[in-house]
Amino acid sequence: MSQETAKWYVIHTYSGYEALVKDSLEKLIENNNLSNVILDIKIPMEETIEEKNGKKKVVLRKILPCYVFVKMVYSNDMWFLITNSRGVTGFVGPQGKAVPLGEDEVRKMRLEERVESFDICVGDMVKIISGAMEGYLGAVEELNAEAQKAKVRVEMFGGREMSVEVDYIQLEKLVGEN
Repeated sequence: MSQETAKWYVIHTYSGYEALVKDSLEKLIENNNLSNVILDIKIPMEETIEEKNGKKKVVLRKILPCYVFVKMVYSNDMWFLITNSRGVTGFVGPQGKAVPLGEDEVRKMRLEERVESFDICVGDMVKIISGAMEGYLGAVEELNAEAQKAKVRVEMFGGREMSVEVDYIQLEKLVGEN
């Protein structure tokens, strides 16, 4: 089994069971030594701004509730193990048969989007170009190359400064700034 044959599949879950399914699959990987078969598990999330009692705050919400994405090498044994996990209703596909996502679907869902050349450093001024924080300017406080995420200090909600975590792909360096 090689990792080159691994593809992304979509698992349907009961409402609100996404995190439980992800945890169950992670335990399944650990207990059965399946780290070379199941390579990644994701619940696509996005940051949104919600207003409650006159106060705004940034919250994470699921882009597709009731779905968990799994990158794995597919086999009938894996189908059986996953579909019999707590909270899983089945794979997305005809009659519950797993159908892998196409390359364009993987890109659209931002499951594997990687930035190859990144010339932003800690202290640089940046503009957030997508997501809930789109249009905000800020200074980079911290970079995580492995996760491809950056912590950016932005001014929001009437002058209050706040640290937000965004993907590298969401940042644009402001030219002429340091």
